[in-house]
Amino acid sequence: MLRFEQLTSVCSSGEGKITVPDVDEAYLQIGEVAERTGVTQRTLRFYEEKGLLRPPSRMVGGFRLYSEQDVKRVEHIRRLQDLLGVALAEIKEMVEAEEVLRELRAQYRPDSAIDEKRRQLERAIDVVQGQYSIVKQKTEQMEEMKAQLKERLKTFDRWMKELNELETKEAVAPG
Repeated sequence: MLRFEQLTSVCSSGEGKITVPDVDEAYLQIGEVAERTGVTQRTLRFYEEKGLLRPPSRMVGGFRLYSEQDVKRVEHIRRLQDLLGVALAEIKEMVEAEEVLRELRAQYRPDSAIDEKRRQLERAIDVVQGQYSIVKQKTEQMEEMKAQLKERLKTFDRWMKELNELETKEAVAPG
């Protein structure tokens, strides 16, 4: 993490200037942000290219410098990805689960011993419970996000009502 004093000493060597929005703020380089947020450096550049992340300040040599606000934004983007999408690892798990179920169906024999049928059925139950767990977690996260947005809308509706009442009072008041 770099502080403004370090940035100015790096940049005052005559190589160029840097524009920083807040002299009291600490800045992180791209690798530090990637490590803290669990995304790759390429992902951070992609977010910037797509306008999800504002272009960061830069040091001499073009090194990107990110603020704590940028880190929070990346974390928010990741939360939204988790809530609104399904990660590749989860997709892989769901697809592999379907393959296991297909294999279990192919292996099933009506004349198999009860213990073998039980083992296959227990395996199928485990696989489907894993899939169910992924879907349930996503649903719960979406419900939580839905509740937060609903509360935000209630607050905005209340504020709008208060503004309308104020406007009505001002229109009625002699002036």
